Amino acid sequence: MTTTDRILYSFRRCPYAMRARLALVVSGTACELREVKLADKPQAMLEASPKGTVPVLVLADGPGDGLVIEESLEVMRWALARNDPEGWLERDDPALVAQSDGPFKRALDRYKYPNRYDDCDPLPHRAAGLEFLQRLDARIGGQGQLCGDRRGLADAAIFPFVRQFANHDRQWFDAQDLPHVHKWLAGHLESPLFRTVMQREKPWQPGDAPVAIAL
Repeated sequence: MTTTDRILYSFRRCPYAMRARLALVVSGTACELREVKLADKPQAMLEASPKGTVPVLVLADGPGDGLVIEESLEVMRWALARNDPEGWLERDDPALVAQSDGPFKRALDRYKYPNRYDDCDPLPHRAAGLEFLQRLDARIGGQGQLCGDRRGLADAAIFPFVRQFANHDRQWFDAQDLPHVHKWLAGHLESPLFRTVMQREKPWQPGDAPVAIAL
């Protein structure tokens, strides 16, 4: 098996790509990492996945040869189904992840990028996002993580988006009464796993030597 038997098109700061990388690394899944410049997406990626968003995992080994996985949660569950040393699949909550990917992400986008939307006041969307974080805070306070006392799929799927929300106005976020969310987020950001998946690479070009995703 070589890293080029699996290729991950990714963008370092994209929360969807982050959570895919988290699952690939924690599962020990070797693959070639191709960092994408979103303003200049490589043709090879667009040929594999015309929708043009990251992450995209291209499989070219054994059963499923030529399979393309285009959704981050599918990448996570595919990798963890192969190898799940920390038992992440046991600590999943699809309904909570759907709330994060749906209403919370909608609020996040309008809070962070109000100019992309017609007549958009970001403050009500910030308030909507805060309501979701307050629910997370109550849940984490009783157990430490979202689905128990250890990190799992739900935590890895959601915290990259909470990170993005927090970083838009860190002073305001830090002033909110979210003690458990603050501690939970800091723990994930300071973890060796997160530091590993945030490896910096230059945008991939055809002919570049393969770069392995850090394991």
